[in-house]
Amino acid sequence: MNLNINKILVPIDFSDYSKSALKYAVNFARYFTADLFLVYVVEPVIYPPDFSMGQIAFPSADLEMDRRAVDELNRLAKNEIPPDIKVKNIVKTGKPFLEIIETASEEDVDLIIIATHGHSGVEHILFGSTAEKVVRKAPCPVLTLREPVKGFIFKDKLNQERAKD
Repeated sequence: MNLNINKILVPIDFSDYSKSALKYAVNFARYFTADLFLVYVVEPVIYPPDFSMGQIAFPSADLEMDRRAVDELNRLAKNEIPPDIKVKNIVKTGKPFLEIIETASEEDVDLIIIATHGHSGVEHILFGSTAEKVVRKAPCPVLTLREPVKGFIFKDKLNQERAKD
């Protein structure tokens, strides 16, 4: 069986968890000579209802968030992804798990590498897990990573470690 991984999607929320997942994904991308797709999802700014109009979203606030997200994503990619790995940065607005799944389909990715935040108890019940929803509905395999990340050593890294000994 040949394992062809040409496109890897990495959801980013700028947490340390997602940055660790990105570092892991960079190694995958190098090993498989795959392209990386980073996606950041801006959740719309919704303000509580005034009783006559219902909930109100402010598009200007969303546009500012989109602009800042693009800048931050570009900065992260520049700092964390070596120039020999092709990367595409994507910023979307909506519910994170839906946008991640949609992006995976649109870009025809082969693998999603996503960090879990390890929420439990009431926090998990109230907010659910984006990673869990992505695993259940994704159009491709999903690798979930939880801190501390361990377990997958790439051959070139293994050879470097052996050379040190």
